[in-house]
Amino acid sequence: MNTAVIQTVGLVRRVEGVVSHVLVNGIDLSVGKGEFLAITGPSGSGKSSLLYLLGLLDGPTEGEIFVGGRATSGLTESQKAEIRLKTCGFVFQFHFLLPEFTALDNVLLPMRTLGGLSMSQMRAKALALLASLGLAEQVNKRPHQLSGGQRQRVALARALANDPAIIVADEPTGNLDTASTEQVFGVLRDIANQGRTVIVVTHDPGLAARADRRIQIVDGKIAQETWLSKQRSDARTEEESRQVEPS
Repeated sequence: MNTAVIQTVGLVRRVEGVVSHVLVNGIDLSVGKGEFLAITGPSGSGKSSLLYLLGLLDGPTEGEIFVGGRATSGLTESQKAEIRLKTCGFVFQFHFLLPEFTALDNVLLPMRTLGGLSMSQMRAKALALLASLGLAEQVNKRPHQLSGGQRQRVALARALANDPAIIVADEPTGNLDTASTEQVFGVLRDIANQGRTVIVVTHDPGLAARADRRIQIVDGKIAQETWLSKQRSDARTEEESRQVEPS
């Protein structure tokens, strides 16, 4: 049985024009539950393009993306938006918090959009998330009143608001100082340890080395794959062995 939370088969993203440009070039990738995957590569290599495809923020030119075993190529935009809202939490280099809203209100936004909880339940959940990230004293502050690390942790709380199975992060520490970088990456590591799948694009090899697996993207292809967690590598080998056993 395939336990991949997200999987791609022959994934291609091509930008058509006078001169066509291939951003992602035939990538096969499988990411398991609770895995922390770091995507690295030089500028322009296609790593962020791959991440946007994995988060269904962009659509492939060729190939297929499976989320929770479900093929997504035939889905409507509204169906993809529903998967993003329920299944994926997004964190970017810039926090994208609404400046006129408090930290609490920013975290409430995705829960209000999903609409599965009462207002009191949403508020209690948002407060608990912010407190778990060391932001209990900051809930009524607006983004301009917070440090860069605090803003990014609010963005992480917002990403976790709907209990997504997958966290997708694009250079989430790119604008932070060393202390805040360690703090944010530590939170992402904890999220994976708690059973969520975390996929991060990062330029920092030191941070990438703390993931379970690192893939390097060059010219839109996986040029190198390194398992950094022996336990997860062994589990993947066992999984693949089961899949090829004769019935």
